[in-house]
Amino acid sequence: MQTIQLVGAVLFGLALLHTFAAKSFELLSHRYPRHAGLFHLLGEVEVVFGFWAFILIITMAFLDGGAAAMRYAESRHYTEPLFVFAVMVVAASRPVLDIVQRVLLALARVVPLRTELALVWFGLALVPLTGSLITEPAAMTLAALMLAPLVFRDGVPEWLKYGALGVLFVNVSIGGMLTSYAAPPVLMVAQTWQWDSAYMAAHFGWKAALAVVVNASAITFMLRKYLHAPLRAAGDAPASSVTVSLLHLGFLALVVVLGHHPVLFLGVFMLFLGFTQAYERYQSPLIIKEALLVGFFLAGLVVLGGMQQWWLQPIVESLSPLALFFGAMSLTAITDNAALTYLGSLIQGISPASQYMLMAGAVTGGGLTVIANAPNPAGAALLRRGFRDESIGAIGLLLGALAPTAVSALAFLLL
Repeated sequence: MQTIQLVGAVLFGLALLHTFAAKSFELLSHRYPRHAGLFHLLGEVEVVFGFWAFILIITMAFLDGGAAAMRYAESRHYTEPLFVFAVMVVAASRPVLDIVQRVLLALARVVPLRTELALVWFGLALVPLTGSLITEPAAMTLAALMLAPLVFRDGVPEWLKYGALGVLFVNVSIGGMLTSYAAPPVLMVAQTWQWDSAYMAAHFGWKAALAVVVNASAITFMLRKYLHAPLRAAGDAPASSVTVSLLHLGFLALVVVLGHHPVLFLGVFMLFLGFTQAYERYQSPLIIKEALLVGFFLAGLVVLGGMQQWWLQPIVESLSPLALFFGAMSLTAITDNAALTYLGSLIQGISPASQYMLMAGAVTGGGLTVIANAPNPAGAALLRRGFRDESIGAIGLLLGALAPTAVSALAFLLL
C-alpha cells in the first residue's frame, strides 16, 4: 500500500464525516453570523466531496509532485458529472416541466383519488420508473420539482418529509432497472456482463417496479392528511408554446442519447442555452447553480473514489453471493453504488449469482445517504429548502430510507 493510498482513504473518511456533519455547519452559521458565509459553504452537502478532492490533489502534489497530481486528476473520467449537470438543467426547464406536469395532472384527474394525492403518488412512483427511459438524474430532477410544493413545505412534519425523501431516493435508485442504459450502476457492468434491456427487465425490472409501487403507496397514505392542492396547480401555469416545449424535449432526448459522449452532449447543451436566451419569454430561470454544485459533488466523488479500489475490491471479491448483497447494500451508503458495481466488473470469473446479488444490493442501498447514488445530490439540492435550516440531515435521511430499502431488499431476495 502506497502512502498516497492511505492518505486518500483518510481523506475519503473525513469527507464522509463531513457529509454527516453538514447540518451542524448550517447551525453554526446561525450561531456565529460573523463567519456565516464560511459555515454555510461547508454546510452545503454538494460542496463536500469537491472540497476534499481538492485537498487530496494538493496533498498529492506535495507528496508525489505537481505533475503526478495533475496526471491523476486528468486520468479520472468526468462524463457522469458533466452529464448530470447538463440533464438537470434541461429537465428542469420550464417547458419540459410544464408538459410533464400537464400530462400527470390529466392522469390525476381521472384517477379515483384526490388530485394532490394522485400527483404525489405519480411523483414518487411513476416518475422514478421513467428513469429507465430518460435516465435516473432526469427523473430525480422532475420528481423533486413536482413534489417540492406538495410535500416539502411548511405544514408537513419533518419526519414525514424525511420518509418521503427516503422513498424518492430509493425508488429512483431502483426505478432505472427496467433498461440497461439509464442507471449508473448498470452502465458500469452492462457490456462486461452482457446484460441488455431485456435481461434487466426480466431479472430486475419487474421486481423493482413492484417495490416502487409499494413504497410510493405507503408514504402517500401516510402523507394523505397533510396534502393540499398548491396555491396554483401545475397545470394552471401559463402555457408554454407547444413548439418550444417539443424542442426542449428534443434537447433532453439528445442529451440522454448522447450521454456517453461528453463532447457531443455538451455541444447540444450549448445550443440549448442559446435557444433559451433567444426565447426567454417562455423560460423560467435555469437551475445552473444547483446543477453546477451537483456536478462539483460528483466530480469530487470521482476523484476521491478513484483512490479507494485497493481496499474496496478485496471486500467485494471475498464475499459469498448472499453476503455480497448485504455487503454491497452497506458499502453503497459510504460510496457511490456505480463504483461498487464497477469494481465487481473487474473480478474475473464472478458467478452469475454474485453478479445478481452485487447489483441488487448496490441499487437497494442507493437511498441510504446522499452519496449512495449519483442522482441523490440533485434531489438534495432541489429539496433541501423544504427542511428545517434548509439542510438535509444524514441521520434523518438514513432513518427515512430504512423502510423502503427493506421493501426493495425483500423484492430482490424473495421474488
